[in-house]
Amino acid sequence: MTDSAPAPFENKYANYFPELQKAYKQAFEVMNDRYDSELVHAIDQQILNESEPFYDDDEGFYVELPEDPTERLSAVIVDDGKLAAVLGEYVDRIEAELHDVFGVES
Repeated sequence: MTDSAPAPFENKYANYFPELQKAYKQAFEVMNDRYDSELVHAIDQQILNESEPFYDDDEGFYVELPEDPTERLSAVIVDDGKLAAVLGEYVDRIEAELHDVFGVES
């Protein structure tokens, strides 16, 4: 992809699974280098495992989180402010990686 995602992105798991996997993995690695690995792993496994990446011609790539994402985290104890900040940065990183992997400017 260069300027926009192809029309079949709605079938993203059938058409682009390796690219999606690469973007999520790269985001995980960046976050794991910056923050406590237990927190990053818990966010990855308990919140982001139910996230959904989308593409829109106006917004580019964006990630929707499951309902009540912070309530899903039970593997680690973290204050709400830190969790919100780390989760927000993690989602931003995934979106940036999706843009990079697919060659779409954000």
